[in-house]
Amino acid sequence: MEEKIQQHNTEILLNKSYWKKKPGLRKSYYHLYQKIESQITDKSPGLTLEIGSGIGRIKDIIPYCTTSDIFQNPWLEKTENAYQISFPDKSLSNIILFDVWHHLEFPIAFLKEAERVLKPGGKVILMEPDMSWIGRFVYGNFHHEPLAFQHEFDLATFAKQNTYFAAQASAWRFFVKKELPIDFDHWKKPSIKRIVSFAYLASGGFSGPSFYPAFSYPIIKVIDKLLGLFPSVFSARLLVVLEKR
Repeated sequence: MEEKIQQHNTEILLNKSYWKKKPGLRKSYYHLYQKIESQITDKSPGLTLEIGSGIGRIKDIIPYCTTSDIFQNPWLEKTENAYQISFPDKSLSNIILFDVWHHLEFPIAFLKEAERVLKPGGKVILMEPDMSWIGRFVYGNFHHEPLAFQHEFDLATFAKQNTYFAAQASAWRFFVKKELPIDFDHWKKPSIKRIVSFAYLASGGFSGPSFYPAFSYPIIKVIDKLLGLFPSVFSARLLVVLEKR
């Protein structure tokens, strides 16, 4: 299992090199980062933490965000475990997870810890794969991580260990289908936005080939807007915001 965790860091290092070579990927990510930034109300320095920052490019759009990961990398500011966040009680206004929720084997344990470190009114902001028709096809056939529609989550409030885990359909199951319980005594009803991003899917991600030249990005965004009329078919991303009571 430790080998898988280290492999994840190897992928991060590879992604850093891919990022420089793929302008369409950069533009699509910046668009998604802007969607996240639009949900942040308290933009004071030091009050927004991203967990699982990977290559740390969120700071290009959200410069006041503190970046972190379970790995120590020179471009990140902190080393953080989602189940044991180092910040004091009620000290943060926002916690951002971009493609991290589906790596949480114990998501309820994370929410318990997020509840501890967030101020009242603080937010957990998630950007995750969406399981629309096109999302299922692309993520299921062109990504190595399982969708895990049938995975039985351990809903314990304390994580047993921090190991490699992946279930791409996790956020969709929790927040769209509402198959899995969340204690809303501590959280307001989540805001859920389904985002069509053909620009992201057709960029090929980090390691795959891009299916459009960078100069055609504005045209792709027009297509995204049109496909946005049918999110259950074409949505690629879920933007979920949980606000602490």
